[in-house]
Amino acid sequence: MDSIYLVIVIILLALAILDLVVGVSNDAVNFLNSSIGSKVAPLWVIFLMASIGVLVGTLFSSGMMEIARSGVFYPDKFTFPTIMILFLTVMLTDVVLLDLFNTLGLPTSTTVSLVFELLGAAVAVSLFTVWTSGSGESLAEYINSGKALAIIGGIFISIAIAFVLGTIIMYISRLIFSFNYAKPFKYLGALWGGIALTTITYFAIFKGLKGSVLVTDEFLFYLEHNMGSALLYTLIGWTLLMALLQHLFRVNILRVIVLAGTAALAMAFAGNDLVNFIGVFMAGFDSFQIAQGVAAGGGDINELYMGKLSEPVVAHFGWLLGAGVIMVLALCFSKKSRTVTQTEVNLSRKGEGIERFSSSPLSRSIVRGSIAIGKPIGKLVPKTVKEFIDKRFAPVPLENNASFDLIRASVNLTISALLISLGTSLKLPLSTTFVTFMVAMGTSLADRAWGRESAVYRVNGVLTVVAGWLLTAFVAFTAAFLVGLFLMWGGKIAIAIMVLLVVFLLYKSSRLHTRLKDREERQQQFLSTEAELITETNKELHRVMEKALSVYKRNIEGLKDEDRRTMKKAQKEANELYERLKDKRKYEVVPTLENIQLNALDVEQEYVQLVDYSYEISKALKAMTEATFEYIDNNHTAFSKEQIDDITDTYKTLSEVYSSYAAMEKTGDYSQFSTVTSLRETILELIPKMTKRQIKRVKAGESNTRSSILFLDIVNESKIITLQSGNLMKSHRNFKIQYEQVKMMEAKRIKPANY
Repeated sequence: MDSIYLVIVIILLALAILDLVVGVSNDAVNFLNSSIGSKVAPLWVIFLMASIGVLVGTLFSSGMMEIARSGVFYPDKFTFPTIMILFLTVMLTDVVLLDLFNTLGLPTSTTVSLVFELLGAAVAVSLFTVWTSGSGESLAEYINSGKALAIIGGIFISIAIAFVLGTIIMYISRLIFSFNYAKPFKYLGALWGGIALTTITYFAIFKGLKGSVLVTDEFLFYLEHNMGSALLYTLIGWTLLMALLQHLFRVNILRVIVLAGTAALAMAFAGNDLVNFIGVFMAGFDSFQIAQGVAAGGGDINELYMGKLSEPVVAHFGWLLGAGVIMVLALCFSKKSRTVTQTEVNLSRKGEGIERFSSSPLSRSIVRGSIAIGKPIGKLVPKTVKEFIDKRFAPVPLENNASFDLIRASVNLTISALLISLGTSLKLPLSTTFVTFMVAMGTSLADRAWGRESAVYRVNGVLTVVAGWLLTAFVAFTAAFLVGLFLMWGGKIAIAIMVLLVVFLLYKSSRLHTRLKDREERQQQFLSTEAELITETNKELHRVMEKALSVYKRNIEGLKDEDRRTMKKAQKEANELYERLKDKRKYEVVPTLENIQLNALDVEQEYVQLVDYSYEISKALKAMTEATFEYIDNNHTAFSKEQIDDITDTYKTLSEVYSSYAAMEKTGDYSQFSTVTSLRETILELIPKMTKRQIKRVKAGESNTRSSILFLDIVNESKIITLQSGNLMKSHRNFKIQYEQVKMMEAKRIKPANY
């Protein structure tokens, strides 16, 4: 047998391991968002419960491995070589697709991805076989299209039902318990816990244990035919246990419910979705073993049809345990799993803050329409009813800066478990991701987490994620179809090219994720103490001025040498400075002012101005470098020596301004600040002279139109940089002097007169 098939099996194994990592990173949101969002326990406890659920779930194999073998196509129509190409196509596509969603922080359905990748690959391999063999067979003889249609129907059903039911149940729950739920929960908590845990138990049995290698068919048959009695006894047992824990041992049973639900969802995820990650590898490995047996007997594997893959399969315990260990490690150490989880938590959190998504015309229209519909409805509701509802929804501060409280977390888990269990019992192909995400969005809407300040961003976030889901099927099918055709046509060379391409794409996505994560972390930072404010303000002044001079110098060098590479670096530096200061201005200033109470308006005002002046400098640098890079990139006429000299004079004087202020700032003696002002005025006097000299060059025919426009643009941006740099230094001086005065007055217990 050709060694290429052994190589394919090894590649499938490596891709399966990668798929486990990227798959868990994507699906971790399904069972982590409620615990992490409510901060039910320390992070290590949450991950411990989820890890236990994942390990147990992998051993409770749901018997769904057949999906990868015969759920979408008829294996008896495929020969061993073609089916190995089919499986390789699916794994290559799946790893890249899921990793892309993880990098962008968008939860998607691994089930939908797998099914449509199998469908795309099967169509590609089938069409290539029909075209090259000339057998006259039709595509319908190879493909089981009914499965794909069932998946599509399940998508729309699960999205709508999960959102609506989550909204209704959360609204009723909040009316019962309110945000200040301690008192009502004292009387109703045990029953609430009993209902929730009974639902979770039902979910674990039907979604987690069905088809398990550790539970007999007789036991499941008995449960299925005596479910009413079993649920009643379970409800009574859980309710009594919750009452005992709550009233006798003073345990917060909401924490028990949320952690138990987390473990149950993790168990069901691992048991049911494991096929999405290792099912294709297992099918390829079994195919290889079948072909080995035929080859050993002297048979021709090129004519070996894989009808045996339609037979029932029992996954090997060792493979399941190994997959479980990899999933736990990925769960605990994957940074991308945190990114996907943060997307859902961010969209469902209570209160204002940094929004991961911007608004869109559609989201604005939806919010505007909702407000328009809500106003007349609100007028019809009696005043007493409105007052009662508003009182129940009156927010209270959340412990540990949680995104939402334990009531909502328990509703998320309970409703998700109930819907997935119901879908399983009705044999509907529900997606765990779709259900848990839309329930979370429904409960956050009902909980009034989407206020006027955040609604357009949250709605657009949900629309973006849902659009990603709907695109998943199309992208998965198309990508697998194209890759499948390429592999069938190119053979061994195509396989080598695709493996290298996948490695390259995974590397690039890792770099992209790092950049996105760094920016997100930067947006979430704010100063929380006076010491941080003083230190950061001092550092920021020097960072901005040093970077401004560096970019300005590169800009001159790029023009002088007509060096595209130097200008590219200058443009990159300017853009990075601009983006950082834009985020600082947008996300840091107000939270910092809210967290640090200086009791000195003048000091706080100077801090705001420092950030504004820095931002204006960065904006001018960005405009200057973009215009210069475009000029050089288009190979326009080089600047004359006189033009370069004029700009260089500005740079030298600006450097002298900064050096003078840096010396004063170091000693704390600002008595010679007039030197800074004088040098700034020198530049401002130089700028109109530069403009006049350029006009003379134009009239003398020494400078063309494009060169003149760019020169005047640089002069204008230089004027802005000079003015704002002077303002920046002046504000920094005032900030330091006034802060020292405030500290002296506080030491003497004197309140600032301006406050």
